[in-house]
Amino acid sequence: MDLNTVLSKVESIIESSSEEEIESVLREYNRENSQTFNFDPKEEEKRKKLCEGLIRILGKNVQASCQTMCLETLRILSRDKKVLGPVATKQGMLVLAQLAALQGTGESVPEILEVGLVVEALKCLCNVIFNSVAAQQLSAELSFASGLCARLRMYTGQGLSHEVALFSLRLLFLLSALRTDVRSCLRQELKAVGLLIEILEHILSIKWVGKYEVATDLEAPPLPLEDNEHTMEALKTLFNLTLSDFNDEDGAHQLRLITAIMRHVLMTKTQTEDKTEELHSHAINLLSNIPVLCLGVMISVQSRGGIEEYSGKNMDVIQVLLDFMVKRIDKGSNFKEGLTPVFSLMTESARHHRDIRKYIKAQVLPPLKDVKNRPEVGTTIRNKLVRLMTHVDTGVKQSAAEFLFVLCKESVDNLLKYTGYGNAAGLLAARGLLAGGRGGGQYSEDEDSDTEEYKSVKPFINPITGHVEEPMPNPIEEMTEEQKEYEALKLVNMFDQLSRQQIIQPMGVKQDGTIAPLAEAISQCNIESCSSDSD
Repeated sequence: MDLNTVLSKVESIIESSSEEEIESVLREYNRENSQTFNFDPKEEEKRKKLCEGLIRILGKNVQASCQTMCLETLRILSRDKKVLGPVATKQGMLVLAQLAALQGTGESVPEILEVGLVVEALKCLCNVIFNSVAAQQLSAELSFASGLCARLRMYTGQGLSHEVALFSLRLLFLLSALRTDVRSCLRQELKAVGLLIEILEHILSIKWVGKYEVATDLEAPPLPLEDNEHTMEALKTLFNLTLSDFNDEDGAHQLRLITAIMRHVLMTKTQTEDKTEELHSHAINLLSNIPVLCLGVMISVQSRGGIEEYSGKNMDVIQVLLDFMVKRIDKGSNFKEGLTPVFSLMTESARHHRDIRKYIKAQVLPPLKDVKNRPEVGTTIRNKLVRLMTHVDTGVKQSAAEFLFVLCKESVDNLLKYTGYGNAAGLLAARGLLAGGRGGGQYSEDEDSDTEEYKSVKPFINPITGHVEEPMPNPIEEMTEEQKEYEALKLVNMFDQLSRQQIIQPMGVKQDGTIAPLAEAISQCNIESCSSDSD
């Protein structure tokens, strides 16, 4: 439908034209543009005028059906951030807040009479606030977060319709993500962390069997789709609210409650495998914000059998994390967003919790037996992780390398045994450990024992590649001494030429294990040698 036609009808209703007529025109426009996300730049001014007209209509006393149709049109238009000027005003935001039944705070929560109308208004607010900095500022000034929290406190009492709850949670997530002042207000004044914990307890039917232990029924039916959507929105908001530290005792208590609930979430399945993975991803993101001292809650489960080898701790949820990691690796795409959080969570858990590290290492780095193949070749978890150590994305390769390094108790020799020097060189250079040694972590003294198979071939392993290589023919075996000298000088001249043209830069390892230009490394070595020889 031509935009001029829609504009003329909107302008006419402002002059008291027929509501039925404008509804008909907007319904047709909405049908044609329901999947439109890229708009014609030439019609930008017309769309601005249409937004302005819609806000004026919504501020008038018109039928709910007409308001809903106007909101649907406004939701479509609000996908274009360039036309939101007439909406992102105090008057415009107040109109939308009133239609979304958000203007109340505390006990005076407006009653929801038209669910469809409220849902469309909430959808509009989500789009407008996401796309407009001015709208974000106004939403903070008008205390939308307070109204949303008042609304969501009804979740566990009177109850809310699925879509009202969903888009209220989504709007709360957007406000907490886009405004640090709103985030602070939510945590301190509105007590939103406790509210979201209560909502999760209600959605997931949490039953506490210990201070920080949730009863988990592995035979429970899958989480319904609507409950899953609400849970994910709550987890996203909690992620934002836990970005900064909790310094008080009550805050630490809440973080342990969250950890226990996240353990339950990770043991929960939903209607589909993809939705389960998405839910678990949000839980892992949230857990990556939790201080390591609180993460012990994940394995301190008394109601289910533990494993004697790991101090009687229950490692079910750690296995879920490992399975999640492997699944994301096998997908072969979106490594940075998909893998970094789970790497971070497992690395820090293993660094500070001995039993978690021992369990993960037993799964990821079992005692070596077959070293005929390179560490990066094969289908084991170790092979997959070693391949990531040379990934093109710096963040991914650093995360994978750090994870393996911690499993090896930050011992360079142990790491090289499982990965080879070539794969580990990037991490060792960054940590100043090219000359060997250990990282700065504190670990138990128990030593890893090598298998008899590994011991028998250890002298024949190439330390660079990390495997036993087939004997290679010696290319200079048939050369005379003169030919060898000629080839050596030729090679030196080639390196010299590349160095002078600054195509390569020869490097050396300094005494502290870091790399530096060769001349600097040699100079430092000579100076230290002279110092040690002097009286």
